[in-house]
Amino acid sequence: MSKVIHGVDYGPLAGLVGNWEGDKGTDVSPEPDGKEETPYFERILFEAIGEVTNAESQTLSVLRYYQLVSKKTTKEVFHNETGYWMWDPKTDVVMHSLTIPRGVCLLAGGKPQIDGTMVVLEVKAAVDNKDWGIIQSPFMQDNARTNAFSHRICVDGNQLTYSETMVLDIYGKSFDHTDTNTLNRG
Repeated sequence: MSKVIHGVDYGPLAGLVGNWEGDKGTDVSPEPDGKEETPYFERILFEAIGEVTNAESQTLSVLRYYQLVSKKTTKEVFHNETGYWMWDPKTDVVMHSLTIPRGVCLLAGGKPQIDGTMVVLEVKAAVDNKDWGIIQSPFMQDNARTNAFSHRICVDGNQLTYSETMVLDIYGKSFDHTDTNTLNRG
C-alpha cells in the first residue's frame, strides 16, 4: 500500500487504512475471584482524514478509527472504542488517542519500526508519564484505575495482529487486562 493517500503521506500508518475483521480474539479480564477469558470477534475501521497542523510548526498525518468487539458465544458487544492514530514525520513518533465509554481516555506514544514488509506500531502510556498519559473518571480512579497501557500492532499486507495490556488496580489487586487478535483487511 502506498504511504500517500489523497496527497497526504501517512508513513507507517498507511497500512492500517481500511476495514478489518478478526475472530481469533481473546480478552483476559479481571473478576473478583480471579480472571475471565472471553473469545471474541471484532471489526475495526481506520479512515484517512488528512493532516492537522499544531501551533503552525507541527503537522500530523491522522487516521480516525472505530472498533467494535463482540463475544463469540452471545454476539453481545462488550467493547466499543474510538480514537485516532497520528504520525509526526519530523520526529517519526506515532501517537494513539482513545476513548472508551467507561470514563477512560488516554494518549500513548512511541516510535514505529519497519521489519521487511511488516510495520510495527508500539505505543505506551501511564498515569505518571508526563508525555503519554491516562485520564479517567473519579469512579474509575477509585474502583478500576488504569495505571498503564501498552499496545503493539503488527501490519503485514492484509493481516494485522495486536496485543494490548491495561494494568488495572481493581478488586484490591493489580491485574494485567489483555486483549490479542489477528484481523484481515476486507
